[in-house]
Amino acid sequence: MTRKYEAMIVLDTKGKEESAEQLVSQISHDMEKAGMKLEQIDQLGKRKFPTAPRHVESGYFVSIQFESDTAALEAVRGKLKLNDNVYQQYYQRR
Repeated sequence: MTRKYEAMIVLDTKGKEESAEQLVSQISHDMEKAGMKLEQIDQLGKRKFPTAPRHVESGYFVSIQFESDTAALEAVRGKLKLNDNVYQQYYQRR
């Protein structure tokens, strides 16, 4: 059974050669490859954190709305957890 979700993904672009747009397209490609139907991708831009956890001062925020089943969501969550460019990821059912 597929459900609608929204993901907030924070990318760590500090010292990376790829641009934020390339990282977003790579993540969206991985999500589509897992079987998710992407509905909307909003690039919210770079924002500073109020505190500097783990010596990261800012991150590039991306909001992705998609439709997926739970197995595909867990597979993508695990894959993005291993990605060094992804600083944080949050998922919420709509």
